[in-house]
Amino acid sequence: MKVAYDKTCPVARALSVIGEKWTLLILRDLLMEGPRKFQDFERSLPGIAPNTLSARLKNLQANGIIVSQLYSQHPPRPEYLLTPKGKSLGKIVAAMRDWGRRYPGTEEGSAP
Repeated sequence: MKVAYDKTCPVARALSVIGEKWTLLILRDLLMEGPRKFQDFERSLPGIAPNTLSARLKNLQANGIIVSQLYSQHPPRPEYLLTPKGKSLGKIVAAMRDWGRRYPGTEEGSAP
């Protein structure tokens, strides 16, 4: 479900693109592994519904974060890769990784 944020705030604008559940993990996979096929995401993101994955990929494409290119013509099958705009999110994902390493007890129910 897309959340409407205040578009005058730069953080809110970024969240409108990358703030939905699963989106950052899709970006993580593309940053770490390079071009990925739909099935690759399904394997690396257990629990993601195919329609949710499809919606997240479409949103990232619509926002110029990723592009798709066909790796098979018959049947047509795309793989997804980051654009330069998408690659620029690498520092954000790396900062989140570093924070998660520094504060490993941040799971739900953990004491602060």
